[in-house]
Amino acid sequence: MKTTRLEAFSDGVLAIIITIMVLELKIPHAVELAALKPVLPVLLSYVLSFIYLGIYWNNHHHLFQATEQVSGGILWANLHLLFWLSLFPFTTAWMGENHLAAIPTAIYGFVLLMAAIAYYVLQRTIIAREGCESLLALAIGKDWKGKLSPVLYLIAIPLAFVSSWIASGLYVFVALLWLIPDPRIERELEKRED
Repeated sequence: MKTTRLEAFSDGVLAIIITIMVLELKIPHAVELAALKPVLPVLLSYVLSFIYLGIYWNNHHHLFQATEQVSGGILWANLHLLFWLSLFPFTTAWMGENHLAAIPTAIYGFVLLMAAIAYYVLQRTIIAREGCESLLALAIGKDWKGKLSPVLYLIAIPLAFVSSWIASGLYVFVALLWLIPDPRIERELEKRED
């Protein structure tokens, strides 16, 4: 099977996830800037999660640019990733509504960790199907960001019980690592075209 149906389905799920998150934002009933202060934690949590979802969407797009065929295993691995991403609205709202309290902040980190693991499983499933000389396998290479991100989440999760601000700072740091789209797959695609 070609990748187009999987990509379209995934795009739709991500669009719904973002829509659910934005619907969780409560509109202040006053017009002064001070009215934003009570909703600021929720708004900042939303911005962080929106950035994460944008990163996943962008990298997912690149991932399937480098994929020739989709198997049943790839479909399940993709659903596994979408499951963890679908928990973003819940954990985002919980963390924001509770002003970065320790447990919601740790659970948010756990969901980030599981999404990172699910993305890794998806990559490995595609490489297992297409081979270690495939475009994706060559593009991924050592993948230092992919290995560093889960380690930082594993540090941030228990750290949330010491300082939820530091844990949140680590979540922001990981997002900043991935903010610039990963050029490895595009470089490999260009090499193959030459």
